[in-house]
Amino acid sequence: MEYENAIEIKNLTKRYDGFTLDDISFNVPKGSIMGFIGQNGAGKTTTINCLLNLIKRDGGEVRLCGMDMPEKEIEIKKYISAVFDEMPFNEELNAVILDKILAGVFSQWDHKVFTEYLDRLQLPSKKKFKDFSKGMKMKLQIAAALSHHARILIMDEATTGLDPVVRNEILDIFLEYLQDEENAILMSSHITSDLEKVADRVSFIDKGKLLLTGVKDEILDAHGIMRVGKKELADIDREDYISARVTDFGADLMVADRAKAARKYPAALIDKTTLEEIMLFYVNRNKTFDA
Repeated sequence: MEYENAIEIKNLTKRYDGFTLDDISFNVPKGSIMGFIGQNGAGKTTTINCLLNLIKRDGGEVRLCGMDMPEKEIEIKKYISAVFDEMPFNEELNAVILDKILAGVFSQWDHKVFTEYLDRLQLPSKKKFKDFSKGMKMKLQIAAALSHHARILIMDEATTGLDPVVRNEILDIFLEYLQDEENAILMSSHITSDLEKVADRVSFIDKGKLLLTGVKDEILDAHGIMRVGKKELADIDREDYISARVTDFGADLMVADRAKAARKYPAALIDKTTLEEIMLFYVNRNKTFDA
């Protein structure tokens, strides 16, 4: 199949009483990980559910592997895997039985790959899932997701609540998966430090609106935290920063164009920033917040 973007979302809209997913557009190129960040209730899961056609969108277009969703839904779902915070498998099952079930579901199910992941992730094949820890349940989902040669892996808050050792193990598997440049990952997460490690691109959603999307390193390079004293804060034009965090000693201002701010305010100290800080300042963009 010839296509450039594994996922294409254009003007995606979904309206609920009290919440609107508002005209969301971004692409996930083949061979890349897109980090999808935002607070609880920002619209990440709604976007993913629209992608998978689990809920009907009110407007916009979705293409996966170059095919229209939902027109080619059955074909598309051969090529995608989704991993959620809650395990979808019956807790009375074990991995031996699950292997047989999924072999009947996916035409490209690979028993050998699944068994190798079970061994690698130290998952017992005959133990019932109800006796698995949260980390084991997540590793099982990922083993299943990667055992039918899917081209797109969609993760919805899947690493939340896992300890750092398990998270690192999973992130390493994702990077291996992307060594095949036909593959791609959309990874929604609160844990921005994980995304800083592995994501190529980032999309940031807040209150149903897409605030930022692009190459992760370019977003991090462009943004910065300008540190000024309380007296100097009044001299900074409001249009030059996203929001301000005020302390007893001064103020931290998030700027979207670090180079431009440095030219305009040469005396100011401007530090590099993180995805977590960018998210925090954008969420507070309509107010001044205390440290």
